[in-house]
This record gives sequence, C-alpha cells and structure tokens, in this order.
Amino acid sequence: MDRIRLATLNWWSRHGDWPRRREVLRDGFDALAPDLVALQESVVTDDYDQVVDVFGDRYHVVHQKRRHADGTGCSIVSRWPPVNTWELDLCVTARVDPGDFVGCATAIEVETPLGPLLFVNHKPSWRVHLERERELQAVTTARFIEDLAGDRGLHVVVAGDMDARPETSSMRFWTGRQSLDGLSVAYQDAWEFAHPGEGGETFTPDNPLIDAESTWSRIPARRIDYILVRCDERGPTLPIGSCERTFDEPVDGIWASDHFGVVVTVLAPSATPRRVSSSAK
Repeated sequence: MDRIRLATLNWWSRHGDWPRRREVLRDGFDALAPDLVALQESVVTDDYDQVVDVFGDRYHVVHQKRRHADGTGCSIVSRWPPVNTWELDLCVTARVDPGDFVGCATAIEVETPLGPLLFVNHKPSWRVHLERERELQAVTTARFIEDLAGDRGLHVVVAGDMDARPETSSMRFWTGRQSLDGLSVAYQDAWEFAHPGEGGETFTPDNPLIDAESTWSRIPARRIDYILVRCDERGPTLPIGSCERTFDEPVDGIWASDHFGVVVTVLAPSATPRRVSSSAK
C-alpha cells in the first residue's frame, strides 16, 4: 500500500429513522473502504454497539470511555490493531458541562504501511458561544500530541467534528495561522489543500435533517468537520492525495446524518501530491 484512506463523520446517534440510516451508513462505508475513521455521536450501551453494528467485525474499534447516559460518545475505527490508546480530558472550564458535552478526545497509535501514525478524534464543545473553550481544548490536544510525538517521526492526523468555522481562533491555531497559550502548531487542512477557495460546508440547512432541528436552522451553512495532517517545517508529513465530502447526498430519500462526512487519501511520505490551482473547479 502506498496510500491510506481516512474518514470522519458525526453520524447523529440513533436519531431520525435509524434503521434506514443504518443501511445507508453500512453501504456507504463498505464502498469507501476506509482504513481509519473518527466517529462522533456513536452509541455504545451494555447491549448494543452501534459502530460494530455498522462496520461488523472487520475492523478494530476503540470507544471513548466517558459517555452520556444514553451511551453517546466518540469512537475510532481502525483497520490495524492499536499499539496504544489515550483519552484526554477536555473539560477545560466550568462552562464545559460533562452532562451536556462528554469532554474528551480519543487517540490511538497504529502501525500503517506508511509508518507509525497517531490518529486523534478531537470533539470540542459544540455551543456556538464557547470559542474560548474550543481554544483551550485545541491547545490541550495539540500539547498532548507534541509531548507524545517529540522527535519520533510519528505521523499525526487529527479528525473530527470541531464545531468551528475555518476562520475561528481554534481552527486558525490548528492550521498554523496563530498561536494560543504560548504554543503554535501547523496542520494542513485537507479540504483547503484539495479545494482551495471552495466552501465545502458539512453542516448545512441544505440537509433536511438540519431543517428538522429548528434551532440549528437559524445559522448559516458551516464547514465544521475536518481532517488535519500534522506538518513538519516544510508541510504535511503525509502528502494529501485527495479530499472529498461523503454522505452528502440522500440515498433513496434517506440522508445518512445531519452532518456530511469528510474522506481523505494520504500518500506515502515520498509521494508528490497533485497540486490544485485556486481556479480549479
């Protein structure tokens, strides 16, 4: 293998018509054949594992331990067995209520054909006015990565529903446009690399499941779901081959989730990615 496929999706728990959404998700992921997936709002209870129900037994699954009372939290799906797993506390201020927001990031280290890789499912606070908390949560996760990666030559991918537009301070921090709390990092936003100048909204009233939630239909379409590749001094350590939205169309009238997903192909470190001009469509 000279490339691996990464995906992220907030798949909206068991809301809506879950039995029919389940089939769309199962068929969609079968077709995508991803190697690593960051899932948000996945449900795990004593008698039901929503992730295994969709993906079957072909993948290794790591569930965030801290979850809501109904079993909702985050999960990672991996083609390769994890070498290590971590869970980071993101309850960074008193305004972060674990009853309202689970407050964790989950990370796994895996050995891939492209080298050792740290895959991080980062899910910060969702409330629109909590950008200060999203800043602190971004710094918490990024500092953990910096301490762990050191000079090991470890590739890092951060993925998830980050509940922040590209121009917000937390996303500017992730993409190297500003520092926070005395720390600066640089991650390549895969969508921005592959589709410069294009919106790529992932949470939009164009999806009728958003219109069904009247409180969310009050805000405009946003791009809030990301796959980010950590950079060295010259750019991402894994070249980005492609990035597309996924689950962004209905199947027989059924939308998979209230979010659209993101799927990215990254290449071997020696590969040269295809550059996209800013005028390309």
